[in-house]
Amino acid sequence: GILMPVGIATLIGGTATTIGTSTNLLVVSVAADMGLPRIGMFDFFKPAVMAAAVGIAFLWLVAPRISRERTPPMSDASPRLFTAQLRIPEGSEADGLKLSELRKKASGMVVSAIQRSKGTALVPLPDAVVRAGDSLLVSDTPARLKEYERAIGATLYSEDAPVDDEHPLTAPDQQIAEIVVTQGSPVEGVTLKFVRFLERYRLVALALHRDGRAVATLGPGLGDFKLATGDVLLVQGPRDQIAQMKRESELLVLDATADLPHHAKAGTALVIMGAVVVLAAIGVVSIAVSAVFGVAALVLTGCLNWRDVNQALSAPVILIVVASLALGLALLKTGGAAWLAQGFVALSFGAPPAAVLSGLILLMGIMTNVVSSNAAAVIGTPIAVGIAQQLGLDAEPFVLAVIFGANLCYATPLAHKINVLVMTAGGYTFGDFVRVGVPLMLLMWLAYSWILATLYGL
Repeated sequence: GILMPVGIATLIGGTATTIGTSTNLLVVSVAADMGLPRIGMFDFFKPAVMAAAVGIAFLWLVAPRISRERTPPMSDASPRLFTAQLRIPEGSEADGLKLSELRKKASGMVVSAIQRSKGTALVPLPDAVVRAGDSLLVSDTPARLKEYERAIGATLYSEDAPVDDEHPLTAPDQQIAEIVVTQGSPVEGVTLKFVRFLERYRLVALALHRDGRAVATLGPGLGDFKLATGDVLLVQGPRDQIAQMKRESELLVLDATADLPHHAKAGTALVIMGAVVVLAAIGVVSIAVSAVFGVAALVLTGCLNWRDVNQALSAPVILIVVASLALGLALLKTGGAAWLAQGFVALSFGAPPAAVLSGLILLMGIMTNVVSSNAAAVIGTPIAVGIAQQLGLDAEPFVLAVIFGANLCYATPLAHKINVLVMTAGGYTFGDFVRVGVPLMLLMWLAYSWILATLYGL
């Protein structure tokens, strides 16, 4: 499949400018705080594009040959829910039993209403007594509905016709979609029962896939699984509800439908976006200032509303950035960065500066696939500056080494959230990322090492 190469290509492209990734912004900010000249938006565009050409060629020519073809986890036929009636005939063993007793006979059966006569419905309380002639309103898969029919001795009806070959079950206005559990989503780290998923979103969870395999399907146990980042929920519900969920962006919905965009404000948004980039690129204001004014302009012109702005702000991401900056500051204040820089230079045993630079890129590349890329960048930046000072060289190529190395997050699916989404949607495994990502990481490491050493005369 092409999903993994496309996902990795976006990571490679993100290294070209200071706003390409949050990692780039952090490195530039920390370096400026340490007294280095501020790196402009396109100052490292040239080496990034040169190395990107090597990476894209690998993804185009080599990656398809060494990767395995994968089937998306939800590409097979999915179980669908159907609403039907279980009518209790005369002489049925269900006649006179409590609803709680019927549920013991038909494990997993959920009754939404009891129809006693035309226009009369009973609340399905556990102690409600079922009588002959009642209709139990249930929703489930066809196979399980037939099991309930046999278990309680009822007759299965769809609308007003008995279910048979001429009158099959139907599910009008229903749609099946896949929901990916992402970092910061309301369902991350909790169970479906805890968030009251059915009541909150009006969607029924049919199956749960983890690492490309089904770990739970429709049944009483599905709601007890604690969800983790990268899990995929297969859900079914009204078409308009799934469309609303996509618009609100609270959960990441992967389905086959797409809403047509509204173009009325497209020109205005493009002009504002271009102004933000140009002002930051020519150095009139910093990207932090131009971005804030850009968002304000988008709100004032009606391109965005405050709800869109609020949804775009992720508290976990903000806290990660703040905590990373605090960690970098602690390394500087305590002298830890200088000590680590001295140790790094000592371990190089008098190697030429180009080799030290290459070693720094590799170290950052390994760290970013094990810990957060933001943390690796903030830790690595003061160390890079310290190494340059130890060698008596310009610090800029070493700072760029941190940027490029911290973006080598291809080797594991957990190195970047894009990898998690790609693994989930494409049915890839951890081994697939290792098979493609490790050779690409080594190739990009060599490319960055040679390009930086050549451009800066090391």
